[in-house]
Amino acid sequence: MKTKTLRQTVTFKASPAAVYDMLMDSRKHAALSGEKAKISRKVGGRFTAWGDHISGFNLALTPGKKIVQAWRATGWWPDHYSVVIFDIEKAPAGAKLRFTQIGIPPDRYSGHYRGWIEAYWTPMKEVFAKGAVSSATRAKHVVDRKERIAKGRFRRKLAKGA
Repeated sequence: MKTKTLRQTVTFKASPAAVYDMLMDSRKHAALSGEKAKISRKVGGRFTAWGDHISGFNLALTPGKKIVQAWRATGWWPDHYSVVIFDIEKAPAGAKLRFTQIGIPPDRYSGHYRGWIEAYWTPMKEVFAKGAVSSATRAKHVVDRKERIAKGRFRRKLAKGA
């Protein structure tokens, strides 16, 4: 089974602990999408996010520093999980997140590449800067995601160099 690996680096004007909590706190995570999230804070614990679109379990957790999860999305091959790694460190302007996702089905890579930016990094930056996700960001992503899932269209155009 051939898969792809995605890597992204993003900085936030927030502490490493705040970035970790945004990803691991069910209530805060749900604030990114306006949809249900249920996230265990224990190794081996399960999670769901974006309604039931994302599911998996925690492999390793170091509060404020690292999250490693087995992660899958709707429509993936049966019983297939990717490994998602969030490495968080202090940076001059706040926190730097080095993100890696190993094992993405090739036909889903472009959707996940843009999805992490649109569904996680952009809303997180807005929450840290303004206290909430803007209605424009939320509306664009929710409509786009629902339409793509309903039509089974998961490939998306990427910027050159991505």
